[in-house]
Formats: sequence, C-alpha cells, structure tokens
Amino acid sequence: MLLDSTNIDAKQLNSLALAYMGDAVYEMYVRHFILGKGAVRPNELHKIAKRYVSAKAQASILHHLTSEEFFNEEEEGVLRRGRNAKSGTTPKNTDVQTYKYSTSFEALIGYHHLHNNKERLEEIIKASLSYITY
Repeated sequence: MLLDSTNIDAKQLNSLALAYMGDAVYEMYVRHFILGKGAVRPNELHKIAKRYVSAKAQASILHHLTSEEFFNEEEEGVLRRGRNAKSGTTPKNTDVQTYKYSTSFEALIGYHHLHNNKERLEEIIKASLSYITY
C-alpha cells in the first residue's frame, strides 16, 4: 500500500518531520469536513479552511485542549518536542510563539497518524473542529 507507514519509526522522526505530515493530515480532515457541510466554491472553501488550519487557529485549539487537560503524558511530550523544534525559518504571517504552538499541534497529528492511532487522531481532530465554529 502506498500509505503504509510500517517502515517509518515515528518516535525517531524529528518534530518538524512529524509536523510536516501532521499539516497534510489535518488539512485533509478539514477539507473533508468543509465539503461535508456543503461548501463547494473554491474561494469559499479556502476562506473557511483558513479558520481551521491557520497557525493562529491551531495554536488556539492547542491552548484550549491543553486547558481542558485533553492530552495524556505521551502526547504532552510530543507537543513539547514540537514546540521546542528549531525550524530555521521565520513565519511570515504570525508571531514566532504562535508558529511554535501550531507546529506542536501538527507534530501531534503527524505522530498519531504515523503510529496508526486512528481512533485517538480522530478524537483530537473532532475536538479541534468543534472548537472552531463553522
């Protein structure tokens, strides 16, 4: 299978690689969610998607779920690694702190995806989608 991740050791990947995967996975779920709500015009789709996938939105989601004690100890470790990752680039449309938190969120999504923890991945995404209003 093309998406077989058995040869990828997610625990050994750096946080930016996890975030790279998590960004794509989260965006796919968001796009599916938006299409399911009936939005079909490309400009409308993009505008709605930005509410969920922007660095500001992801950082806000992470702060909210953290305040709800949503994450377990292992997940908190992944989030910490993601937040502390040195990207070597500076964000264009947001401050560095927000960027670090959004990277942390994406790293957690990537971590669960690569570990095939679909149930937990979807719990996190469902909580994220319900936090941001359509």
